Amino acid sequence: MPHGSESDRHLGELLRRTADGDEAAFAAVYDALAETVMGMSCRILRDAAQAEEVTQDVMIEVWRTAERYRHDRGTAKAWVLTLAHRRAVDRVRSVQARTERETRAWRLSPDREHDEVADAVEGHDECRRVHRCLAALTGPHRVPLVLAFYQGMTYVEVAEALSTPTGTVKSRMRAGLRHLRACLEEGP
Repeated sequence: MPHGSESDRHLGELLRRTADGDEAAFAAVYDALAETVMGMSCRILRDAAQAEEVTQDVMIEVWRTAERYRHDRGTAKAWVLTLAHRRAVDRVRSVQARTERETRAWRLSPDREHDEVADAVEGHDECRRVHRCLAALTGPHRVPLVLAFYQGMTYVEVAEALSTPTGTVKSRMRAGLRHLRACLEEGP
């Protein structure tokens, strides 16, 4: 295959002959550009199987629409790669749209096992109630609970962190848990 603008002119001539139904010219266009089309499609789609399908579709489109190529608007290679880019982007959009439709259908399905939105709201509401009840505790009862549950500390580690005897920490935590449970049982 010739290089540079000579290569562009040669591909343009092959496309013109392809438009006239010359199968040998199309085979030469295919050999010259299919690998490049495949590479571009693979970069866009990130899936070799889909990129192969797009490459096949594009090359069939080149065979069917070669008469649309205009050398005064750009090179033959640029024209074919534009077709490939558009086809690959359309495939990405199609896959995204299908995924979104399936997700919406799943969310609207009456036989779902649980409602994610309700679960999220309920979890958020419960978290807010726990924070409210913790804030209502006095410091000596709240701090050991926060260290134990949010920092993952043991009784001994909490006692060391607060420089307080272990027995005192256990007593404060039990009392804090009783107050916390009562507050949470009261409701919102």
